[in-house]
Amino acid sequence: MKIKGALFLVVIIALFSFNKETFLQLKYPNYFPEPIYDFNQSPLTKEKIGLGRNLFYDPIMSIDSTVSCASCHSPYNAFSHTDHPLSHGVFDQIGDRNAPGLFNLAWQPIFMWDGAVNHLDVQALAPISHPKEMGESINAVIQKLQKKRTYRKWFYNAFGDSIITGEYLLKSLSQFQLSLISSNSKYDKMRSGQEFYTEQEDRGYVLFNNYCNSCHTEPSFTNYNFANNGIGLDTTLLDVGRQKVTRNVSDYALFKIPSLRNLSYTYPYMHDGRFDKLMDVLNHYSAIHTNVNTSSIDLPIVLSSNEKIDIIAFLLTLNDKEFILDPTNKFPRESLLQGEY
Repeated sequence: MKIKGALFLVVIIALFSFNKETFLQLKYPNYFPEPIYDFNQSPLTKEKIGLGRNLFYDPIMSIDSTVSCASCHSPYNAFSHTDHPLSHGVFDQIGDRNAPGLFNLAWQPIFMWDGAVNHLDVQALAPISHPKEMGESINAVIQKLQKKRTYRKWFYNAFGDSIITGEYLLKSLSQFQLSLISSNSKYDKMRSGQEFYTEQEDRGYVLFNNYCNSCHTEPSFTNYNFANNGIGLDTTLLDVGRQKVTRNVSDYALFKIPSLRNLSYTYPYMHDGRFDKLMDVLNHYSAIHTNVNTSSIDLPIVLSSNEKIDIIAFLLTLNDKEFILDPTNKFPRESLLQGEY
């Protein structure tokens, strides 16, 4: 199956300039919808992205300087993590949920597994202040950064002000995350006519559209809604999902539907990381289980073994190796380790 008509759109986000800012372009395929993030309020700049990149990899953000954002969001795992089901934080504590991948965030209307945060510019407050993750206050982080000559210089270059504020800190982190665009998978190259599916991938794509696309809608491979997928309550975590935020009983066990892009890099799966393999996930959706009556999606999905394998073959076309290996997303050795820190 060949999907035609993909040209890259270039959105030029530049309204004005002060100091020495270098405005950048956000590039994405023309089959992507318009981003919902308001770049008019916060245009992308080279300086802010670079500052956010340094902050993202710097453990100074945590109370004991042992945990950075990248500790749970590794670039080699599409900015998720794979060595444990739940996030790990300061003082060897184990967090409450699995760390999701970070990419294509300009299209996300709401954040966290339970939707507790509605804007990317403030999202970082959650892990910074969480006692099991970074365990720090935003004011304490600012005080530590203000003592660093290099950071004062970087903040001045980014914002024209060497006085570091919470707004500057959070916006620079969101700017770096907004720059993380994943759109070079085989699926994307199919859309642009550069590659073709194998027969097995093509069969998997048809099955995916029949069974999965309503929740994992192309091209983001999520509809950004919340669902109870019948997984059942973890008896240790007792995580009720979105109900914890809304206090509404109808939101019991609802969790944000994640993107299926880069699945080979973002295991384990589900909000609590209970499934290690894609086959485990498909087996879950194919099984009769106790929570089927409370699920907000149609379960079970009856699939043969061959159909499951075909779907996985298609899902593997969503892996974006170029994104994983992009050196501009990695630890900024050149800037962070040079000069007076």
